[in-house]
Amino acid sequence: MNVCESMVVALESIGVDAFFSGSGQGPGGIMFALKNSKKLRTIITKHEQGAAFMACGYSMYTNKLGVCNAQGGPGAFNLLSGVAVALSDSIPLLSISSYASTKWAGMGELGEVTGLYRTPDQQKMFAATTKKTFIINHPKTASDIFEEAINIAYNDRPGPVHIDIRTDVMGMEATHHRDITLEIKPILPKKKDVELFADVLTTAIKAKKKVIAHIGFGTVRSHAEAEILRFIDRFQIPFVTTMDAKGVIPENHPLCLGMGGISADPGAHKAYKEAEVVLAIGNSFAKWQCWRFQEDIFDNKTLLHINIERHEFNRVFDADYTMVSDVKPAITALTEAMSKRIGPVEKPVITIDKHILRKVEYKGNKVHPGQLAMEMSRMLPDKSILLGDAGAHMIWLAAYTSLNKGQNYKNPGSFGPMASHTNAAVGAQLANPDRRVIVGTGDGCYLMAGLELMTAVEHKLPIIWVIFNNSEFNIIKLFHLTIYKKEAFNKYPTPDFAKIAQACGANGFRIEKLNDFAPAFQAALKSDKPTVIDVITDPESVMPFKFYND
Repeated sequence: MNVCESMVVALESIGVDAFFSGSGQGPGGIMFALKNSKKLRTIITKHEQGAAFMACGYSMYTNKLGVCNAQGGPGAFNLLSGVAVALSDSIPLLSISSYASTKWAGMGELGEVTGLYRTPDQQKMFAATTKKTFIINHPKTASDIFEEAINIAYNDRPGPVHIDIRTDVMGMEATHHRDITLEIKPILPKKKDVELFADVLTTAIKAKKKVIAHIGFGTVRSHAEAEILRFIDRFQIPFVTTMDAKGVIPENHPLCLGMGGISADPGAHKAYKEAEVVLAIGNSFAKWQCWRFQEDIFDNKTLLHINIERHEFNRVFDADYTMVSDVKPAITALTEAMSKRIGPVEKPVITIDKHILRKVEYKGNKVHPGQLAMEMSRMLPDKSILLGDAGAHMIWLAAYTSLNKGQNYKNPGSFGPMASHTNAAVGAQLANPDRRVIVGTGDGCYLMAGLELMTAVEHKLPIIWVIFNNSEFNIIKLFHLTIYKKEAFNKYPTPDFAKIAQACGANGFRIEKLNDFAPAFQAALKSDKPTVIDVITDPESVMPFKFYND
């Protein structure tokens, strides 16, 4: 068994069943080891960036490790954007790439990235974008490095790690091979913190203060859906979610105020302003989720913050009380502690005012993006995963969908690259074959990465891409107009994406009237082929987005 075969066996031993890779002569040893695997499904992407985005999607709603691979140098550098998404979104990911052989280091081999003699330094590049980076210089260290790297990816706050493997080492005998052991240490709350939180919250509830919960993606990553629902119901706490926590509790729940942040549902914004106590759960107060770091947002409020990483505390807002913990054990312990202090709780009087409950008035001759999002919401299958790529369409989807049947929504996170979720859909569908993956993307995002559609065709993945096609960088245009009162370089021609999809062997529909969308979407849901629905949307419709704080 050589080093590459040892790596494949190690990945198989922890339940990884998909491997996303670019091509290249450097990682040839890895390719042959993968070809001989009966457990790992290898996905060769059209661009290495797609491999990293797909690896993120693969891990997004599972506990599986996302793995991506590329030729060292230019191929590996193409992985960086996806690796950065994993870092910002707390996704366990392993990126791998080839590295100059020992005897040729510093001699100017094609694509050399040792940092010697004016070559790029690949180790430094990945060190700046991961929790830790490694290099395998000798076969006897391979198993130790695989084990340490993967454990780092999972432990504490999850995130990406990177391993470089020298090309001459790849084919050497793995003299010290062993199955790796995962030792994931749960991040549990301290009892004193639980008791203090319980005291503060039960005192506030008994005093009939206005308490709300602000629920973030950490709750989804913790798979704490049942625990957070029990907590909310037991203590009758109205809640707001971040954009990427939509669906963690069904949004038709009577205590759901909607989405918070810069595109907040009106009722959620009002409740947040009027709240006296805010319990933040698994969120990090990213810019757009806290009204652009609005400085007075917690004036005259008590803030309690639960997060898996202590560095998130007081980074933006000073919390009155903090608890370092994974969400699931924290909420479980808090529910138990509070239940000893308080009996049945009356339902508070709240106002539900959501974008999706307001009628969208439109008399134009194209498709209004808000009405399109509402149509999608109406037809989403149970347990579906809705991914919004970066742009105005992401906000339209977040504001005008209601996720109620085990559905989830995810945006590209605080790193936020365009095209990320256009590609992440492939990994998400592979990891969740019992869930339908639907992507809301813009024409700009799709132009950057849309030919990974061929990857979905090759692997028979029934993903649905809905393109909000307005032939412009719409949200950038709106920023330009708001800040500078003029705009530049945002408009461009777009092709007929439906015809391109058909040429690729996928289903393709072009929609110019809203009434034509439902039949196309229903046909896509019935098909076992990937589908592109190219919808011509109105570029002059402005999504709900507060460009300035009030």
